[in-house]
Amino acid sequence: MKTKHTFSKYEIFVIAILAILQFTIILDFMVLSPLGPFLMKAMNMGTSQFGLVVSAYAFSAGASGLLAAGFADKFDRKRLLLFFYTGFILGTSLCAMAPNYNFLLFARIVTGIFGGVIGSISFAIITDLFNMEVRGRVMGFVQMAFAASQILGLPIGLVLANKFGWHSPFWMIVCFGIILGMVMLFYLQPINEHLKLKSAEHNAFKHLAKTISQPNYVRAFLGTTLLATGGFMLMPFGSAFSTHNMGVPMNKLSLLYFVTGIFSMILGPLSGKISDKIGKYKMFVIGSIISMIMVAIYTNLGVTPFWTVVGLNILLFVGISSRMISASALMTAVPEAQDRGAFMSINSAVQQISGGIAAAIAGMIVVETKSGMLENYNILGYVVIGAMVVAIGMMFFINQYVMIKNKQPIQTPAEPPVEMVTEH
Repeated sequence: MKTKHTFSKYEIFVIAILAILQFTIILDFMVLSPLGPFLMKAMNMGTSQFGLVVSAYAFSAGASGLLAAGFADKFDRKRLLLFFYTGFILGTSLCAMAPNYNFLLFARIVTGIFGGVIGSISFAIITDLFNMEVRGRVMGFVQMAFAASQILGLPIGLVLANKFGWHSPFWMIVCFGIILGMVMLFYLQPINEHLKLKSAEHNAFKHLAKTISQPNYVRAFLGTTLLATGGFMLMPFGSAFSTHNMGVPMNKLSLLYFVTGIFSMILGPLSGKISDKIGKYKMFVIGSIISMIMVAIYTNLGVTPFWTVVGLNILLFVGISSRMISASALMTAVPEAQDRGAFMSINSAVQQISGGIAAAIAGMIVVETKSGMLENYNILGYVVIGAMVVAIGMMFFINQYVMIKNKQPIQTPAEPPVEMVTEH
């Protein structure tokens, strides 16, 4: 008889808090894109300066992830989360108050320093509180934040900026963040079981060095690099390719992202649940195959009917989100309990930095013609497919390590997981 895990009320609360937390972090990043025309006009910025404002967040987030890694397992995760979220809210408020380009650049660096670490702390909390057998479901719900930010980021940014000025979206995030921070302060329980474990290294920098030099962890970091490469290469040019190459009208671009986001919110948790049933690696392979097929089709398209573009976009995002959710769940099983915070911080830093590099490389491959059409987007697609193929091989070895570490066979539908219900 199959054992079914039922989440407790507090577990549901934690999942909801982490999902909303991720939403605010991602929204802060997503909302910057539609604000580009407003900011460039208000602050006399060129496209390269605006690009630096965007990338400054990613690189500062990556740097802070590495610096915070050595300390990530030394504190109660709730306190660490509140500290960095407070810094994130401060950075976002500085963005809202920015009078000029230099101040805005500084504000985005501050926001990245604090915001870039929050995702890794969230994943460490998920690993601490939830069994491996249900982490796919948990990740599926938490990753809904990406779809929600896609649905809300572009429209909210444009509506508020048009009515109240470009400052208003940042102030909205600050107000919402303060409320969420108060809820976490009063209702989130301490998360400090990892502090009871004896770590061989008490020195933060030695702990960082030890984590970086662990061969199995290094393999996981390389896997994360490949995962980040795919998404960050296609993402920056998605809107331009849709409008100039596939003929999607600008006034329908928001509808395209809205419909795609709705389906992503529905199918994300479903793919997480399936990954718990059939195994994280199997789901990753299925998602990767769907993604590779859709990337090959999508990047070679010309002018295409709108609803055909919507359908293809949905399939592409289903593939990408299912591979990311299953990979994230699998990655949580790699570190030892005493290394979780450090591992997640480094992993998040690797993702941010490799994503920034991937976006820069993509900019070298893709060429924009005078008419606005993009050339070599199909070549970019082949590079992404190549990275996905290598990632399948890399994730195979990571999965093997996890199975050996946990001393259990790869789950199949015929092999029900054991000890599904835990009390916290």
